[in-house]
Amino acid sequence: MKEELTTRRVIYTALMAALVYAATMIAFPLLGSKVRLANSVSLLGSLLMGPLLGGLASGLGSLIYDIQTGYGFESIITFVSKFAMAWVCGALAYAGKRRAEDHGRNLLAVTAGAWTYVALYMLKTFIFQRFVYGFPLDAVWATMLSKLPASAINAVAAMVIAPILYTALRPALKSAGQLDAMRP
Repeated sequence: MKEELTTRRVIYTALMAALVYAATMIAFPLLGSKVRLANSVSLLGSLLMGPLLGGLASGLGSLIYDIQTGYGFESIITFVSKFAMAWVCGALAYAGKRRAEDHGRNLLAVTAGAWTYVALYMLKTFIFQRFVYGFPLDAVWATMLSKLPASAINAVAAMVIAPILYTALRPALKSAGQLDAMRP
């Protein structure tokens, strides 16, 4: 699928990246973990703008946040994993020229995107713990198991919040003539 890159679509991508950045700072406690809204906004962006620009917005917003908070090299990994999460969601929501119009398909898309991020985060944790820090395998598995509940809570929260936000915003964007301007 060839996408036309208009000035308006570039502006929407930058706006969504800024929203992802801001949403990364918003967290609230839930079941002994913290739910961050960045994944919800990332998935929302891919529903609104498709896989490529939704992925770029997600990755760039998260990358800039990580750089500003001192994560260094890990910010590149964050870009890739957040891009992948949004890309998977957008690719499924827009498959077959659906353009995120099918609610059931959108639920499948946000679910696949959210769990893609969890899988990539767990993979990053494994690689860093085992090969960068050199921890023994039993310690690596213990660390991964300790991080899994928070990651799962964030995934489920994003799977609930993103479709609600999309369903709420879609009619207003459509009636203002902006939804088609955002989409591939």
